[in-house]
Amino acid sequence: MQSSFSTIVLALALALSANPVRAQEDVKPDVITLNAKEYYEAPATNLLVFSNRADGLFADAKISGVEIIQRDQRIATNGDVRLSATPGQWDPMARMVARRVDRSTGVIEVDLEYPTEGFRYTIRSEPAGAAAVRITLSLPAALPPALVGKAGFTLEFLPAAYFHQGYLADDATGIFPLHPTSDMTAAAQRNAASGRSDGAGAEPLPMATARRFVLAPSDPARRIMVSSAGDPIGLYDGRAQAQNGWFVLRGLLPGGRSGRVLDWTVSLTAAPDWRREPVIGHSQIGYTPDQAKVATIEVGQQDDGAGVVKLLRVAPDGSESVATSASPTLWGSYLRYRYYAFDFSRIRQPGLYLLEYRGKRTAPFRIDPTVYAEAWHASLGIFLPVQMDHMAVNEAYRVWHGDAHRDDARQAPVNHEHIDLYRQGPTTDTRFAPGEHIPGLNVGGWLDAGDFDIRTQTQYAVVRSLVRSWEQFGLRRDTTSIDPATRRVEIHVPDGTPDILQQIRHGAVQLVAQFDAVGHAIHGIVEPDVGQYTHLGDAASKTDGLIYDPAVEPGSSLADRSATPDDRWAFTSKSSALNYGSIAALAAASRALRGTDDPFAARCLEIALRIWSDEEGRRPDMFRHGNTTGGPLQAERLGAAVELLAATRDARFARAIDGLLPAIEKLFDREAVTALDAIPFMPPRYRDALKPLARKWAAAAAATAAANPYRVPITEGGWAGNGAVIDFGITAYRLHRAFPDIVPSRHVLDAMAYLHGNHPGSDLSFVSGVGTRSKEVAYGSNRADFSFIAGGVVPGVLILKPDFPENHEDWPFFWGENEYVVDLGAAYVELANSASAVSAAP
Repeated sequence: MQSSFSTIVLALALALSANPVRAQEDVKPDVITLNAKEYYEAPATNLLVFSNRADGLFADAKISGVEIIQRDQRIATNGDVRLSATPGQWDPMARMVARRVDRSTGVIEVDLEYPTEGFRYTIRSEPAGAAAVRITLSLPAALPPALVGKAGFTLEFLPAAYFHQGYLADDATGIFPLHPTSDMTAAAQRNAASGRSDGAGAEPLPMATARRFVLAPSDPARRIMVSSAGDPIGLYDGRAQAQNGWFVLRGLLPGGRSGRVLDWTVSLTAAPDWRREPVIGHSQIGYTPDQAKVATIEVGQQDDGAGVVKLLRVAPDGSESVATSASPTLWGSYLRYRYYAFDFSRIRQPGLYLLEYRGKRTAPFRIDPTVYAEAWHASLGIFLPVQMDHMAVNEAYRVWHGDAHRDDARQAPVNHEHIDLYRQGPTTDTRFAPGEHIPGLNVGGWLDAGDFDIRTQTQYAVVRSLVRSWEQFGLRRDTTSIDPATRRVEIHVPDGTPDILQQIRHGAVQLVAQFDAVGHAIHGIVEPDVGQYTHLGDAASKTDGLIYDPAVEPGSSLADRSATPDDRWAFTSKSSALNYGSIAALAAASRALRGTDDPFAARCLEIALRIWSDEEGRRPDMFRHGNTTGGPLQAERLGAAVELLAATRDARFARAIDGLLPAIEKLFDREAVTALDAIPFMPPRYRDALKPLARKWAAAAAATAAANPYRVPITEGGWAGNGAVIDFGITAYRLHRAFPDIVPSRHVLDAMAYLHGNHPGSDLSFVSGVGTRSKEVAYGSNRADFSFIAGGVVPGVLILKPDFPENHEDWPFFWGENEYVVDLGAAYVELANSASAVSAAP
């Protein structure tokens, strides 16, 4: 297949090639145009200019500025002015002021600023002929003196796309290193806005400097040329400072000048004959005989879908037979693709099958009545144990991590806005002074995600979900030994107690510890600085495990104390929403643990009842910040009332739920499961009141099912939407159980099919280790190893505006696509068992 490139790149390639090849005379450059969705387009390639912007919540998410998509892979991003050569996640980013698009000329202009530095600039882009875009940067006034030598226009290239590739830098050549080996500057003070306190400061020197770079000249899928009409460009390896760094082309902005100060031309590799390979979306774990079975064929927008889809049955001797075949049925357009459906629901015979379309084959999958029965095993038996904090976790020959955070926790400073959406208010709301050790918090809980904080709102969500799974499905599986006394976990070693009960207890222990330590639920416990926050590997190596004591001589330790202030911080401003959410989980845990640990179950219920009475007798504390201070107050209060009613049958909680009916009507989309949990303990009129809400939900679900070819909600924010899909499936199951004539069970199975491969962009299962092909490169504590944690659920397909679905399997550091979050693991256990239940129903 011949790929056309801009004339100048073809000339360069011919001039520098050791074995020149003759260019085909009939290949002409492809002119790039600005399409109706306001990004530049040539065959098989796109260039976006601030279609996406950083959302500010978690700093640099690698979805901003000038971006390049080539042959359906986003290989470059963050084209913008940054204040260091290889900016990290927490380094400052500019704020967009305005974006103007002139479709008649193809010009996009974006005004941006660094307000605290008093620095404004304009980035302008325009077509530059053959598959090329000219990018210029103008200053209304000279660069502020403090930014001279710091501010530069950078364009970042995905390392995984350029591994095993070379580059041309003017007349010089180079190879992209698999591991960073750059020369470094002497350690200098890094920009204070990064918040690092780990001594980091050295920056890489450029691997090459030139006025013209051609990246991956031998690979048309990744070949890009960037040329400067002015000052030279430097090529840097950002991984020398952080494993999630990218390769960076950077042009330093000159001092003492205004007007146009940077002029680059970015030449892409167009390919008029290139056709996107179809994606055969299907469930990697398979299907039950009775359920609907629909594969979704995703092809390019101009693809007519011609061809036949075959379902092949695999025999014991390896031979294959066609179980059914048909031309796929057009569904329509969604995002940037066309979609076709292949329905093979009539095939019910158990066995191994695969799908084939235009010579492309899927991995084998099952049709079997038990496909959902074991899907949740890895999440409960491996992922949740690995996430356990304050425990040493071992799996056969492997130590996942040691006994982490024995030194928890110090009181956070007042009036302090921290990383990861934590904030301390004007007082501590505790008896502890800022910086003082708070005893008793170094027990229980789970590491929140790929990072290492204990986020209380996540903790109580996990406990409640696990209790629902215990009470609904009676999961007695025991494959893990969990010993709180020795603080040790052994995976694959039964100990006589159902794993799910031990996990419920572990989460409840942390919630109880918070009430015991400070008298109320806290926001969470998190690293004191970015240096610790970005830690990779064994959580136990992140701190010394010794309580910080300023009286200890530096460099020494005394018993359980040291002079090292590495202890995590506890954020403790009072929030009634957090109190209600936490006691809801404690009330639920008290039910699950009766008969297994009666004293602790009684302690959980005593705290829940006491805090309920306290909250009901005073004005609520309404401290709010980010996503660490609880959900809406009425939603959290409803959860507490429902769980306490189920635990005690006390009529006062039924009265509270009655009084919350108006709130339930408003919050039903997100709180339906909680509202339904109350039905067995409320009078019949309560169920009658929920029935019209169920009808409204069913109508919305039907509209969702019609809005995209996968029949589930697909979100379009900066964090991908598998959480919404799981919630959709769980809610559908509970509503189907309560109102089977209103809500069909199919929504549950559609959610499972989506999670396991029937989704945009690929056919991978988003549950690591579950399904024939699943996420094997994900954002866990082991992300620097490009590996996975079995049973972890990633966020999934991130929809980059305006129309590009993405989930990288080659680069784990996209947290919005690939980061495990502990509550998704627990919720997946609940959803998988819900699917098993509806599949087994007559």
